Amino acid sequence: MGCLFPNELFSTFAPSNIEFMIGKEKLKGHGIILVVNVLFAVNISVSKSLIPAGMAPEALTLLRIFFAVAMFWLSSLFVGREKVALKDLGLLFICSCAGIAFNQSLFMEGLNLTSPVDASIIATAGPIYVMLLAALILKEPITKQKVFGVALGVGGGALVILSSAGSDDRSSSLGGDMLIVTSNLLYSIYIVISRPLSRRYSAVTIMKWMFLFSMLMLTPFMYRHVLDAPAFRHSAIEWGETLRIVFVLLGGTFIPYLLIPMSLKRLRPTTVSMYSYIQPIIASLLAVAVGQGSFTVDKLLAALLVFTGVYLVTMSKAREDVEREKRQSQVPE
Repeated sequence: MGCLFPNELFSTFAPSNIEFMIGKEKLKGHGIILVVNVLFAVNISVSKSLIPAGMAPEALTLLRIFFAVAMFWLSSLFVGREKVALKDLGLLFICSCAGIAFNQSLFMEGLNLTSPVDASIIATAGPIYVMLLAALILKEPITKQKVFGVALGVGGGALVILSSAGSDDRSSSLGGDMLIVTSNLLYSIYIVISRPLSRRYSAVTIMKWMFLFSMLMLTPFMYRHVLDAPAFRHSAIEWGETLRIVFVLLGGTFIPYLLIPMSLKRLRPTTVSMYSYIQPIIASLLAVAVGQGSFTVDKLLAALLVFTGVYLVTMSKAREDVEREKRQSQVPE
């Protein structure tokens, strides 16, 4: 095997090559978080179809957590063992409260009381929470471009929902909406405070501890709801209901929660949160696919607003960019 001369070695790690590698990682991060939000969008409708007739919201919440604990701890046997620092276990506990235990409990309770349409509208406020929290906690700059991008995303998400609100059965309530708002705020806190952990540990390590903490917190209060769930009392297997439960456990819980830390490792929290605007658009496209709606000019405009907003937030300056420019300006010519 030949060795590299100094100039060849330098060219291998030249800025252009490093920038290309960083660009590929960011692109991978965008693809990952896109998949996450598609799964979450489908999960809203599927979960709504299961509660309360199939099971109480508490039962579905605890069932998701039980399944995730089993899957993540089983997965950890096949990846390199990572020792988690004691201080990080404390942060993982806080993340489990904000991102799983209270977040999922409040979301399912809220979804039981309000409509999926309302839940989608409320989700569009997430990036605003994340932008403010990232500025306070991570010292990320709030630029005009980022604010404008978030505003476009809010406008697009609201437009696609409001344009179809007239044909939706809005069994909503103020109490349910407030539960969804609180759930959304907690999820935003999780997105921001978990980013340092995502850079130190694998997604499996983070999630196995978060879901374990959540299971220990919620089981004493919710296990009776699982035992009493109507879905488990049928004399014969109802395959439609069973498949929906499987999707919620696998596609709505294990896979997206596995992917979120992978995206946070590659993207800023504000960028990750911006993809929540895609959820109402995906929901509308699903409605069109099954003949429950039509693709209108309003929805096309909403899609353009959302993706433009995501692009502007993605291209805005991160804290590292600002600090690099500051250092370069201080270098004497």
